[in-house]
Amino acid sequence: VQVAESGGGSVQAGGSLRLSCTASGNDFVQFTMGWFRQTPGKEREFVAGINWSGTTPSYADSVRGRFTISKLDTENTVHLQMNSLKPEDTAVYYCNADNSRSFSNYVKSSPASLAIWGQGTQVTVSS
Repeated sequence: VQVAESGGGSVQAGGSLRLSCTASGNDFVQFTMGWFRQTPGKEREFVAGINWSGTTPSYADSVRGRFTISKLDTENTVHLQMNSLKPEDTAVYYCNADNSRSFSNYVKSSPASLAIWGQGTQVTVSS
């Protein structure tokens, strides 16, 4: 499967954005999906993930309560709804797809161990 992100942009603090990740391929339903982000000079970090059935989300502490991840198998799409955005949310956001490990292991995995990535989409939050 291949993935591609869309929906990034610039917004003021307190605003909202929705990121989308669309996957190609017929076995999307089998994949765990995740969102990660990266700023210059820092390692890529986990933001949110959702299990293959779309029933179990997981969030980084920094975004819990503000971001919501959802998976739509009928559209081969995963969304990240981002509310109450803060300047520290500014980053390039990457979509990831994985079917090589359990969901509990996925949310603890190093990004370097994951293989399927999109090209990234920039999110900029101004104060």
